[in-house]
Amino acid sequence: MSVPLALSFPAADGYVLHGHVWAHAQPCASRPVVVVNPATAVLSRYYARFAAYLHAAGCEVLTYDYRGIGGSRPARLRGFRAGWIEWGSLDFEGALREVQRRFAGQPILVAAHSAGGLALGLAPSNHLVTRAFTMGAQFAHWRDYAPGQRLGMWWKWHVLMPALTACLGYFPGRRLGWMEDAPAGVVEDWTARAPRFEAVARRGGERVTARMRAQWLTQCAQPRADLLALSISDDPFAGDAAIERLLAYFTGCRRWRLHVRPAQIGVPAIGHFAFFHDRFADTLWPIARDWLLHGACPPEFAATPWPGETPPALSRSPAPAMCAASAPPG
Repeated sequence: MSVPLALSFPAADGYVLHGHVWAHAQPCASRPVVVVNPATAVLSRYYARFAAYLHAAGCEVLTYDYRGIGGSRPARLRGFRAGWIEWGSLDFEGALREVQRRFAGQPILVAAHSAGGLALGLAPSNHLVTRAFTMGAQFAHWRDYAPGQRLGMWWKWHVLMPALTACLGYFPGRRLGWMEDAPAGVVEDWTARAPRFEAVARRGGERVTARMRAQWLTQCAQPRADLLALSISDDPFAGDAAIERLLAYFTGCRRWRLHVRPAQIGVPAIGHFAFFHDRFADTLWPIARDWLLHGACPPEFAATPWPGETPPALSRSPAPAMCAASAPPG
């Protein structure tokens, strides 16, 4: 696996974020740069092998931790105010500015997992994104959970999680073995009771104004990217209604849906998180690679265009790399 460079860069408000970059030694103006937006309370290093895979395919790749998570966690998380709006409008915005500075003029792509897809709509500079791939991207509304698991998930994520957060001032997910620790604001966003994000969105712990909600809806319409939204049939968080509700915000994008069943690739389960595990490097990762690099799907997977939009082409083999791949310096 290629060795990345550790880096720090400012979010849009100056908060220092930490991550890694996989870069090629020789610059190339047409080489794409992929920003990986993590899921809620998932460390950026979880995506390291996926990032190395995209790097080997000819991309520059940036992974990073949102504020309050992993390398971007403050010394004291109790009472630290950060939610999904901050992660998108400040942190993802900072990541876009960083790749624009570091790889000036190169096309910017996004691979987003879960709430990372929501972040795509929150960044003021999201118009820079030319192509995006999302996996299980949605706004977490409990009625969208898988019917057979909904009650248990509701108790876990919408009763126990906010109760513990109210007592401790943050969510101790690592101690419970559920996920990483998370700021209280993220828990407030996750446990909101309305199905639409703008109805319950908070910034700095306060409900956003009608003007801010309108601004966010306008920002979601900014990108003119080709966007592929992947869903997995045994994902308990991201059912069809949840995926399509988020996808509907991106009215400026050309949008496609791809739904995959574990049986299609000969495995019993995939779920919400396993897509980024390297055991799927030969079966699922080519979906992301081919889409990000070529706007195409492998022939064994048929994407469905959003109503009224042009179907994507099928690619029987990856197109040649736009730039010669080279090992990173040092």
